[in-house]
Amino acid sequence: MTVGIRYPFDTPPAEGGAIELAEGVLWLRLPLPMALDHVNVYALDDGDGWTVVDTGFSTGKTRAIWEALLAGPLKGKPVRRVLVTHHHPDHMGLAGWFQERGAELVTTRTAWLFSRMLLLDAQERPTEAQLTYWRHCGMAPEIFEERAKERPFNFADCVWPMPLGFTRIRQDDTIRIGGRVWDVHIGNGHAPEHATLWSRDDNLVLSGDQILSTISSNIGVYATEPEADPVGDWLEACERLAGLARPDHLVLGGHKLPFTGLPFRMAQLIENHHSALDRLHAHLAEPKAAGDCFVPLFRRRIEGGQYGLALVEAMAHCLHLWHEGRATRVLRADGAWLWQAV
Repeated sequence: MTVGIRYPFDTPPAEGGAIELAEGVLWLRLPLPMALDHVNVYALDDGDGWTVVDTGFSTGKTRAIWEALLAGPLKGKPVRRVLVTHHHPDHMGLAGWFQERGAELVTTRTAWLFSRMLLLDAQERPTEAQLTYWRHCGMAPEIFEERAKERPFNFADCVWPMPLGFTRIRQDDTIRIGGRVWDVHIGNGHAPEHATLWSRDDNLVLSGDQILSTISSNIGVYATEPEADPVGDWLEACERLAGLARPDHLVLGGHKLPFTGLPFRMAQLIENHHSALDRLHAHLAEPKAAGDCFVPLFRRRIEGGQYGLALVEAMAHCLHLWHEGRATRVLRADGAWLWQAV
């Protein structure tokens, strides 16, 4: 019998507070200034100090919350290690801040390299490569005109400068944290070389954004690698990680609530994307730009602050069909790729 999703802890920790999920494992929550208004981070007790998993954005408010956490639930003991699951700023944001206070940074090589690169890549206006990519996506003209004149999102705006040096983790490594031995399994799709940790000693899984309970992580293609196939990477990772899943695993994700019922959730995540690809394929019976594919993919209209993430995800799904030979593309006069189902 398939066991569905359960939420053993149905209320998140209060700001500046913590919930003990298992012996020596604390769940903390930090605010984000966006529709997804929080990120979960975890502190694991190593006896003489803590290992923190993910960090939140670098903002004055977040740093103040961390100071309260360090003095309160973390009992004044030092953070000796920061393990970052992937390079996105809500996870890497304060890694450098902790490093400057003496912590060791542990992450994947790709996460570290992406973070260091993006910190150096601050722009006052979108680059020509970025504008070209938005045109390829078929961005709505009024949104394109607005964004072309604005200062774009810069990684450095919400990530603390990172000192040189880190400790690498990779597929099939083991690491001891919080009195447990953890196996490292690498995911992909949402972020390249995304680390997940699976405890050998009990039922805990630290999943970052690779596995979440009620939302599917954004899977986007960006101007940095405009021909990428993150949907293919995501599906491969989900199939592989599904083979590790047990119904009793307590999954500690980067957002939403910790949950059990992991085999059911992995099947959901895989099926959701196959269904979305089938709907998209049907929608592309006539040529369409990625920006015209929101309704079949997301089954709703997309407006406001969600537009950018929806656009890069629509592009990713169109590209996946193209990589698989299920769609063709031609360049429209305005620079948009038009995709058509085969």
